[in-house]
Amino acid sequence: MLLVLDIGNTNTVIGIFKEEKLVAHWRLSSIDHTSDEAGLLVQNLLDSHRFSRDEIDGAILSSVVPRYEEMWAQALSAYLDIKPFIVKHDMPLGMTVDVDYPDEVGADRLVNAVAAMEKYGKPLVTVDLGTAITLDVVSRDGAYIGGAIAPGLAVSMETLFSRTAKLPQIALTAPERVIGRNTKHAIQSGIVYGYVGLVDALVERIWDELGCRTPVIATGGHAAILAENSRTITNVEPWLTLDGLLILYKRCANIRS
Repeated sequence: MLLVLDIGNTNTVIGIFKEEKLVAHWRLSSIDHTSDEAGLLVQNLLDSHRFSRDEIDGAILSSVVPRYEEMWAQALSAYLDIKPFIVKHDMPLGMTVDVDYPDEVGADRLVNAVAAMEKYGKPLVTVDLGTAITLDVVSRDGAYIGGAIAPGLAVSMETLFSRTAKLPQIALTAPERVIGRNTKHAIQSGIVYGYVGLVDALVERIWDELGCRTPVIATGGHAAILAENSRTITNVEPWLTLDGLLILYKRCANIRS
């Protein structure tokens, strides 16, 4: 079985693949651990599903937080006796990275593009709705050519609530009307429909620059909410990043063997 880790600024998502099937997954807060703490945490997660450490024969991780990357790599080496592949722009992605500074591109953005291109072809746009909203573009030639980054929904809500004493904490759902007739619905309208407008406007400008319409693949915690109200998002893939890690692991393992 394969252990995959997507390490973000806010959350770390861990998954277990048995062949092509995602058989377990966990979403954890990204916090500083010692490598021993991280190793024991992985052991506990495996035990919770009655997986043996001996069943894990490979691992791969992508990270946008360098200190977490090293900590998790040490944990997997010490507690599972596995040296994980770590996603970098110069690994066999199956696409060129045609941007000004390839080493600055977040590993998760590359992984999403790899997975989406494997499933939907090229050209395409991915939209990852996490701590940040990232839009990433694959050209007709199958090259990763960049994208756009904006603050995520949760970040905007936290900022709004922390700076406005009278606003209530609310669930992030789409109200029936854009014109909110109370504070709760007004906030929901501004956040949900505002971000739908942001994503749609960016995608349509990307299409103009590409000279064609493309599939738009959304992932991340708020993907389903925005996709229901978007005119540009065509597909939702909740586990796009984990699927991309599986794809990249296979490519790297084939080269190593």
